[in-house]
Amino acid sequence: MRPHGPTPAATSGGVRPERNTEHGAPVRGGMDDDRPLFFHLMAYADDADRDVVDMVSGDPDWEPPAALREGLHEFADAPVADYQYPPSVGNTALREEIAARHGVDVERVVVTNGAGEANHLSMACGLEAHSGNEVILTDPVYPYYEGRAELLGADLTYVPVADDGRLDPADVRAVASEDTALVVVCSPNNPTGAVYGESVKRALTEVAEANDALLVSDEVYEEFDFAGRFHSALSFDSANVAVTNSVSKSMGTTGLRVGYALLPEHLVDPVRTRHMLTNVAVTAPGQHAALRALRETPEGYYEATRDRLRERIADFCDALDAAGADYMQPRGAFYVLVRFDGFPGTVENAKRLIDEAGVAGMPGEAFGESRADWLRFALVTPRASEAADRLADYFA
Repeated sequence: MRPHGPTPAATSGGVRPERNTEHGAPVRGGMDDDRPLFFHLMAYADDADRDVVDMVSGDPDWEPPAALREGLHEFADAPVADYQYPPSVGNTALREEIAARHGVDVERVVVTNGAGEANHLSMACGLEAHSGNEVILTDPVYPYYEGRAELLGADLTYVPVADDGRLDPADVRAVASEDTALVVVCSPNNPTGAVYGESVKRALTEVAEANDALLVSDEVYEEFDFAGRFHSALSFDSANVAVTNSVSKSMGTTGLRVGYALLPEHLVDPVRTRHMLTNVAVTAPGQHAALRALRETPEGYYEATRDRLRERIADFCDALDAAGADYMQPRGAFYVLVRFDGFPGTVENAKRLIDEAGVAGMPGEAFGESRADWLRFALVTPRASEAADRLADYFA
């Protein structure tokens, strides 16, 4: 049994490890395979010889809307014709519902295999359509944006955010140039929990317009805004903005894989083509269920989820206060970045927490240089308070 609490072996280092980028997929922390680090750590936690609270990945633990389950049951009895290929761009009624909710023309909507595909296609086609080869990302950043940019052969530039997670558009403007093709942001943000308001989104849109670039705005956490500051980049009606979203997080259904891209006109055909050649179409039963859920789910469903998360965040942060930890109070999404003195956010230390504290989180170094000393915990488990108590005991 290894000693309780951090030891010299656990606190050494703190330098961001080299990445294995074979096949374009970044795998940090000296992994010897091409699995994303999320899956590696979840598998490590599953193999642990003790009980572990899994707070690695953002898989919601709450019930999906009743209408979504009903939609799946309803589809089970559909005629055989409904089980065949749906339209490649998406179920027509679903696209119309999405377009109406976001105030855009239905032709700008492409239904995808989750927001991940929508984001990837927007980045890929944006790189081809816009001058330059540079992708501007925040630091810290959700690793999949970085992985996609590397897979597409782009040049990466990072803009560090403030200590509280806020992004200053002036910092983006300072590095943007004619070489910039994409600016990729996420709000509410994973991993910082920051929420970018109207002025930030407007300024980022203006940066994209001034440099013949595309702003790719990932808005998958829009229903998890605790500060009332969320603002969609769609509101500026710019030809330099693409928005990606899905029902995965908002409806607690990451396995349903129904997402969508809201595209400027010049990207509609390229995205449709790539989507058709890659996936042909998105699951028919999933689209049917998502449509029914979008039509019938009351606002109370989303508010109840936000209330649940507010309570979890408060309890988790109270325990972190007791442990003397530094943390970023999330204004949106459902992640908390935490720093424990003398315990940098390395893969090795993430594994130590699994083995010795019974808590699985993501190492901060996975998200970039600026939070390499931190760890990220996803509050999508009813055991979040228990996990916080375990951390407090471990670092006492």
